[in-house]
Amino acid sequence: MGSTLKRKRLAKTWKSVKRNWQLYLLLLPTLVFFTIFHYIPMYGVQIAFKDFYANMGIIGSPWIGFGHFERFFESYYFWRLLKNTILLNLYQLLLFPLPIILALMLNELKNSAFKKWSQTLTYAPHFISVVVVVGMVVAFLDPITGIVNLAIKGLGGEAIPFLTSPEWFRHVYVWSGEWQSLGWGTIIYLAALAGVNPELHGAAKVDGATAFQRIWHINIPSILPTIVILFILNIGKFMSIGFEKVLLMQNSLNSETSDIIQTFVYETGLLEGQYSFAAAVGLFDSVINIILLILVNYLARRVSENSLW
Repeated sequence: MGSTLKRKRLAKTWKSVKRNWQLYLLLLPTLVFFTIFHYIPMYGVQIAFKDFYANMGIIGSPWIGFGHFERFFESYYFWRLLKNTILLNLYQLLLFPLPIILALMLNELKNSAFKKWSQTLTYAPHFISVVVVVGMVVAFLDPITGIVNLAIKGLGGEAIPFLTSPEWFRHVYVWSGEWQSLGWGTIIYLAALAGVNPELHGAAKVDGATAFQRIWHINIPSILPTIVILFILNIGKFMSIGFEKVLLMQNSLNSETSDIIQTFVYETGLLEGQYSFAAAVGLFDSVINIILLILVNYLARRVSENSLW
């Protein structure tokens, strides 16, 4: 009986594949890409548990178990790296509602020409290279010639060394990143808002609802599933800050707050050649991300019935 049911399910699945073969063909390049560049390289994760030597290969290198993890956990820089990484990510997470607010504001604009101009102006920075963005930040915040410090001195204040002060690093990093990504992040929310039934707004106006009340009771509930999914995805990469921008902004004077796990992996792995140790640190970072993703997805499913799976 069980084998008969399995054959029926297999036949039904195969029939569905043949009927929708064009969709599966479109999916094939993505599957190939992820298989080659994401799943096959997982074979190399085992070097995190080995004392890897290039001339001995992955298989031939001696197994040391959790030795690299213990070394990392017991090191004097572990807590500083963990604290800086978590605080920087929490800071970014606090600004998660900003794209939602901007999308709701743009959606309320009646002048279509001004709305399109505003959208273009806000998401254009997304296409600027990280290197160029950091260059702009350095130029604007220069203590002597930077326009920001010139304005501060013009108002009677003293120049602030933003890029060499540990206490300013997180603010500069997060807000410059928000400026670059804010407009682009609103696109998904604007697309979700475009699907809101206009009859709901019409009925609400008849009942005397204000614009704020319509936003609160119609727009936000309508895009709530999108908000939850994007929040879960953000949590899934909570520990994974792109190290490029941090590395470009980092110097010996602000390292107290700019040292994070990703830059440490880069320095120990690529610059110092400690491949096994760097792989162990990176694996620790990935495991934390996976745990957070599963936990937040579970909570979202219990609370809002919206989740990734």
